[in-house]
Formats: sequence, structure tokens, C-alpha cells
Amino acid sequence: MPKVKKSKGGGGEKNTGGIALADQILQGNMVRGQGRVKTREKRGEHEDEYVEERLSRKILQQARIQQEELQTEHGLVPEFKKKPVTFLGPDSQNADSDEEWPALGEAGAFEEAASCGKEVVVDPEDEKAMQIFMSKNPPMRRTLADIIMEKITEKQTEVGTVMSEVSGKPMPQLDPRVKEVYIGVKKVLSTYRSGKLPKAFKIVPALSNWEQILYLTEPESWTAAAMYQATRIFSSNLKERMAQRFYNLVLLPRVRDDIAEYKKLNYHLYMALKKALFKPGAWFKGILIPLCESGTCTLREAVIIGSILTKCSIPVLHSSATMLKLAEMEYNGANSIFLRLLLDKKYALPFRVLDALVGHFLSFRSEKRVLPVLWHQSLLILAQRYKADLASEQKAALLELLKVQSHPSLSAEIRRELQNSESRDVETTMPVTMTMELCNDASSHQMDPCFSAS
Repeated sequence: MPKVKKSKGGGGEKNTGGIALADQILQGNMVRGQGRVKTREKRGEHEDEYVEERLSRKILQQARIQQEELQTEHGLVPEFKKKPVTFLGPDSQNADSDEEWPALGEAGAFEEAASCGKEVVVDPEDEKAMQIFMSKNPPMRRTLADIIMEKITEKQTEVGTVMSEVSGKPMPQLDPRVKEVYIGVKKVLSTYRSGKLPKAFKIVPALSNWEQILYLTEPESWTAAAMYQATRIFSSNLKERMAQRFYNLVLLPRVRDDIAEYKKLNYHLYMALKKALFKPGAWFKGILIPLCESGTCTLREAVIIGSILTKCSIPVLHSSATMLKLAEMEYNGANSIFLRLLLDKKYALPFRVLDALVGHFLSFRSEKRVLPVLWHQSLLILAQRYKADLASEQKAALLELLKVQSHPSLSAEIRRELQNSESRDVETTMPVTMTMELCNDASSHQMDPCFSAS
């Protein structure tokens, strides 16, 4: 019997059951062939799809707008864009434009400070010892509202006179619409917790009459979070002298009131003090030195504000000028705390500053009151850090001082540090070049309103 031949299509002989050859081809190979062709056609159609040029241009435009809004919200203004100074009022065309300062970025992550959010435990004996050196008749604290009202009163009494450039320009009357806008900003800041700030408030540092505008928002009614945001904006956009006025008239009274009421400092206010150190000169002349000069700085306030000095890096010139000023002013218990913290930062101090510090301690040879432990601690830190930079005559004078002002445990340690160290035999000039303008500004500040006794 002959062998059955296999078909070329593969497989053996199939029982077709009488189906025609054309029907078999349609049921077999042709179905798979058509499926593959359809798949390739669909994949080819997706590969040829592109975004139209007009739609791409719209997408890029919207992305650029969103990026500019985010930069404006966080205060990151591009350097090539210089916004003109705006003056709100009828004399806006004659307003002088101030130099624009770059905005402060938010590159650093926030660290929760140990002194904020926790109540500071104060030793009753130390508090009682500091009360002896407190001023009996402290000067009254002036706020921004008081200064603005005094200016308005002065300008109203000068009728028919023309103000010269030396005395300043008269304060213009604000437009009622401007007042209405910033009264609305006041309501927002009094309930602010987080999120965006009104754009009308962000432009305040660029205004020539920014103090008058700020008075309309009533800073004493701001929340702690709003005070932090305001400090961030003003410290990065105001000049140092204007930032100093904001620190002294707005930030410092708010910090002192919060510590007095809650026995600790709010976290946002603590971060505002740290952010204010972006301008260290304004921080020292607007916060620390006025606080010491007031004569009412408590031990709790000195510990909380002094903790910022230990956590932040401060230029040596500003710290040197501050120690020079603290050594020359009338003694207060807070002075010893700030001196001890600044001395413990181990700066290479100029000899002029060291001589002023030695003279500060030697001025207590005739003191009849019992000095607090903080005074002895600051003297110990001076002996430990700068014993090799003191002259032999200065060490001898300090040893004589220890016979008059002594402490049971600290005086022996101070005496050992002074006796077992080398001396500065030859008087030399300052090892570190100090800007004389900075020293003069710190030592004599009668021209600065933030240093005035009132």
C-alpha cells in the first residue's frame, strides 16, 4: 500500500470532513497572518503620535508661570529682575528708591532648639543675686506705634514750612484705599498659621514709608508664625540700619512679652531670632545690646536668647565689637551670660578687646555687693581661653582682684590658670585687622536711635 504524502502546510493528513480547500485556508494560516498585521499597524500608529507645537508652547508657558509664582512665594527673586521701589501715596513720583537686597533663601533645614518649647528652670539663688544688679528705674520701652505717632504729630505742627533734605521729607497722607488694603492684611496676620502671605505685605520692605505701612498692620496682634515670616522677609530685604529698627521696635518687645507670659519662648519666635542673625550687626545693635542696656533683662531671657549665640556662626568682627560694648556699659547680670557665651566661641580677639575685658573685671575691686556666680564663671572662661594673650601686669592685677572678689570653688581654678601660663610680654598692635568704623559704631552709638536710652 503506498505511503500517504504529507501536505506542505505541516502536520499529517487531517480529517477535513468534506471541507473545501479554500475554507481550510481561511480557517488556518490566513487568520494568524491578519492578526500580526493588525498589531503592527496599531504599534506604528502610537509611534507616530507627537504633541503639537502650539500645545507644547502652552505647557512651557504655564510651567514658567508656576515657577515664578513659587519663587515669589518663597522670596527667591531672580537676580536679573530689579523691581522698582514703590511708594504708596500721592507723592509716589517723588519717592526715593532704596537699594534692593537679594532675598534670603530657605536652603537650611530648621532645627528644633533646646531652649524653645521647654520651660527654662532658673535657680532661685541666682535670680535673687541678679535682682541686686537690676535697674530700679528702667526706661520705658518704645514701640513702633509710639514712634509713628510722634512723627505724625511733629509733621502736623509744622504748617507752612518746607522741610529741607537734612531734616527729612514730611510724611505723606496715605490713600484711603491703601489703608483699607493693609487693614485687611492685619486681619490675615492676626490669624495666620501657615501658607501664603498677602502680596501686599511682601512689598512693604520696598516702600519708602514702610514704617507707616507696618503700623497699619498692628504688629502686636500678629501670630507667632506671622512674626517669623515677617522677620524672614524684612531681614533679607531691608538695609542693616532699617532691619535694626524692625528688630528693636517689633521683634524684641514681642519676644520679651512671650517669655514673661509663658516662661518660655514660642518655637516660631525662636526661629525668628535665629533668622534675624542673617544681619548680625543689626541683631546685636537691635536686640542684644538694647536688652542689656535696659537693666531689666532677666536670667531666663538671657539664657534663651544667649542659646542662639551658641547655635549660630557669627563673624568675629561683630562679636568683638559687641564684647567691647558690653565691657564698657554698666554691669548687669545678663552681661556676664553673654560675655561668657561669646568668650567660649574661642575667637582670635584683638588686644584692644582683651584689654577692655580685663578692665571690666578690674572695675569690681571696690564693689561691696556680693557678685553672682555668673561673674566668676565669665572670669574663669577669660582665664582659660586667653591666658596666653594677657600681659604679666594684667595677670598680677587679676590675682589681686581674686583676693577681694573670691568664690569658694572657682577662684582657685582661676588662680591656677593665670599662674601656670605664659604671658604677653611685648605690647603689640591688634593681631586681627578690625574695621575701625565697626568699633566706633559699637563704642559710641548716640546717633543711632536704637541705642538711645529711651
